[in-house]
Amino acid sequence: MCRDSITSITPESSSVDAAIAAAYRFSRYFQRIHDADAGFVGQLMLSRVWTRQALEAWLDAADVTDELSLHRALRRLRQLVIGQLLVRDLAGWASLDEVMRVCTELAEVTLNCALTWHGQWLSALHGHPHCADGSIMQMVVVGMGKLGGGELNVSSDIDLVYLYPEEGETDGTRPITHHQFFVFLGQRLGRALSSVDENGFVFRVDTRLRPWGESGPLAMGFSALEEYLQGHGREWERYAWTKARALTGCCHRELAAIVRPFVFRKYLDYGALDAMRGLHAQIRREVIRRDRIDNIKLGPGGIREIEFVAQVFQLIRGGRDVALQLRGTRETLVLLAQRGLLDVELVDRLLVAYAFLRKLEHRLQYLDDAQTQALPSSEEDRLRLAASMGFTDEVALNTVLNKHRREVSQAFDGVFLSPADPLRERVAMPVWLGVVDDETAGHELAQWGYTRPMVVLDRLRAVRRSQRYLRLLEQHRERYDRLAALTIELAARFVDETTLFRLLDILEAIGGRVAYMALLEEYPRALSQLTEICAASQWAARYLAQNPILLDELLDVRLLLAKPDWAAFQQTLDAQLMSFHQDTERQMDSLRHARQQQTFHLLAQEVLVGVALPDLAQSLSRLAEILLQAVLSLAWAGVRDRHRSTPRFAIIGYGKLGSRELGYASDLDMVFLYEDEHPDAGLIYARLAQRIITWLTSLTPAGILYDTDLRLRPDGASGLLVSQMMAFADYQRHHAWVWEHQALTRARFVAGDVAIGQQFSALRGEILQMPRDKTTLRQDIVAMRQKIHVAHPDSEGVFDLKYSAGGMIDVEFMVQFLVLAYAGQAPAMAENVGVPALLQRAGEQGLVPADLAAPVAAAWLSYWQMQHEQRLQDVHHAQVDEVRVVSEVQAVRTLWAYLMQDGSRG
Repeated sequence: MCRDSITSITPESSSVDAAIAAAYRFSRYFQRIHDADAGFVGQLMLSRVWTRQALEAWLDAADVTDELSLHRALRRLRQLVIGQLLVRDLAGWASLDEVMRVCTELAEVTLNCALTWHGQWLSALHGHPHCADGSIMQMVVVGMGKLGGGELNVSSDIDLVYLYPEEGETDGTRPITHHQFFVFLGQRLGRALSSVDENGFVFRVDTRLRPWGESGPLAMGFSALEEYLQGHGREWERYAWTKARALTGCCHRELAAIVRPFVFRKYLDYGALDAMRGLHAQIRREVIRRDRIDNIKLGPGGIREIEFVAQVFQLIRGGRDVALQLRGTRETLVLLAQRGLLDVELVDRLLVAYAFLRKLEHRLQYLDDAQTQALPSSEEDRLRLAASMGFTDEVALNTVLNKHRREVSQAFDGVFLSPADPLRERVAMPVWLGVVDDETAGHELAQWGYTRPMVVLDRLRAVRRSQRYLRLLEQHRERYDRLAALTIELAARFVDETTLFRLLDILEAIGGRVAYMALLEEYPRALSQLTEICAASQWAARYLAQNPILLDELLDVRLLLAKPDWAAFQQTLDAQLMSFHQDTERQMDSLRHARQQQTFHLLAQEVLVGVALPDLAQSLSRLAEILLQAVLSLAWAGVRDRHRSTPRFAIIGYGKLGSRELGYASDLDMVFLYEDEHPDAGLIYARLAQRIITWLTSLTPAGILYDTDLRLRPDGASGLLVSQMMAFADYQRHHAWVWEHQALTRARFVAGDVAIGQQFSALRGEILQMPRDKTTLRQDIVAMRQKIHVAHPDSEGVFDLKYSAGGMIDVEFMVQFLVLAYAGQAPAMAENVGVPALLQRAGEQGLVPADLAAPVAAAWLSYWQMQHEQRLQDVHHAQVDEVRVVSEVQAVRTLWAYLMQDGSRG
């Protein structure tokens, strides 16, 4: 990905004269200093790149005794730095990174120096302000804009906000309040940097981004800032504070805790799009009013539009994705491309345009050391500018400049264009609002395809009369109306009113949450995708109503339908959890959001493009494994008295987790094992297991992670929560019931210590291949099946896919019999490869006739598919009309009679 391809270069001595001549030609500012000071060029040290340490050392060596000498030293340093920088830049020796870094560090170093001296002089008059712990309090100067982002240009002003941690009084003989002290200090700092004398200035200081702007206090305490942001902060100020960076003082963490919730919302904030769209329109109007179309910062396709593209994604997503809480424009764009939020080629074009525009901006400012981004009006200066950029004339420069500006404008419009007109006026609006009579409305609904129009009208009326709808602010209700009208039209494409009612449930759930309504209005295609998903699944509609944060996933169909990249998913999850390493609640929510997001991706892929059920179940099982591993690590970090960096502990998956047959809402059947010689290992790992269960099942604002079932551990619910590996092996060899060995056929290691997992796998193979009396085994399994049948009796005319005779349990019990009876002589039967594959192996090994096994395998897959489809419609006990499964039931019963009822077999 292209950034700024020019790197810093050390000049050859023979080229120095040419570089000085170029600077003299392209910068009147350089001319003035050069002509006024014959020794100036000799002090520039053109082969050296300024560093923060070198800047500080230069000021430390300066002879500062009073305010006048301080001002003189600061201005002289700026002349040397900017003079050297413009020579290096114009000669092609300095990269854009060097120019912005040196300018930024010059501002920080000179600011710190001025603040230190003036702080000492002011404290000599009034004493020191103190923190509650007795330490001397320092002013927290916050750099905003390009200073905060580390992107300062060569003749920029610096946007500053002055803050201090606590109120109080100084400790001198002439005490003043902390507020007075820091206001005085801020005034002195401003004069030290921005007042103009015969040596020029250091930086122009702009403090208008402080709370209340020019009418607000120059300095403000943290508590007052927090009150302002919470009660009065405006949308444009969120944008301004994205780049904010504390440059001086202490208590930076406390300050971040105040600012971060204001700038970065916990939810996906699509209202930021409209707010920034309005801010940009205001800037554009001002540009036109002042005839500043040629302004390469504020005009169309300018630097500000690139910054807006980067920052709007930060405002929308930064609360959930902490990695996006960056300050630099270019690094943010690069991350957006890596996240798939912006196209890589688009970001490349924006980065190239940004580098070109910033380079051009610097050359505009080199002319007269003026804070300008406007192309010059005089022909002479336009030619000079073109030459300084390496072009032969103005036309050649403008050709390239206009190309970059067009590409920036196109990118900006792609992100910020308002929703298309079709969302504004819908033909269904009169029906939704109830402004036409029922007969007319019913006729319209019938024409659109609704088979029960009066039922639909009753539901629409109920929504409009609900307190949730009536309490909406007018502007939010208008948005709701537009979306409801469009929803009526989109849902009419499907068979009946079911899809509409599901969509209305979602609108009611999110109606008071402006961000989600804004998302659907900003991206009508997302609403269309949502309609498709709701038409396919009641469970999906309910899942989205409960987790509306997932609506964001509909925006990029390419990412939504991409095959899961589990390595990338795990890497992103680990980084997210690490960013919240001191916030358990945020970590719990991150895990839940990660599961919900990935589950929704899989659901969308199944509904929109079709995914084979076994492949889906494999993906859901892999997702659970990754999340369990993350939970295990997090839970161990919180165990008291842990004696190892990593626990000797393993999670064994049973049931659907073990057989990789998880559904969207499956719980996790698990057994916990450990192998550790520490004398308190049992107690320590019991605590770990309890914490794992807490991490999985605690209800947070994001819901639960998974329901769990631990009853398959030795001695069931009355047994120990964790088992030592040797004790578990002894139990399986000498004390386990047949049904526990049946369960073992579907068990596997899923997370934790790999060595223990290998021990378990070896033990599992040993147990499954133990010699058994087949007649006794058959009798035990048939007896267990009979108990289940009594608990779940058949209903006449209705076939329960799981429990009815000839259903899934019969198939699974037969497979488990085959494994336990024959794995000793046919070890391939001990492998955990699933019901259909084991039936195929049994036929190939001659354990049962292949012509009996194959239709049973097909029947089980058919049952599983029907069960899954019913659960997608929120049906928990999957039942079908028995006439639908006559052939499947017959196949299962035939094999059951052959294998489980014929006592001569064995």
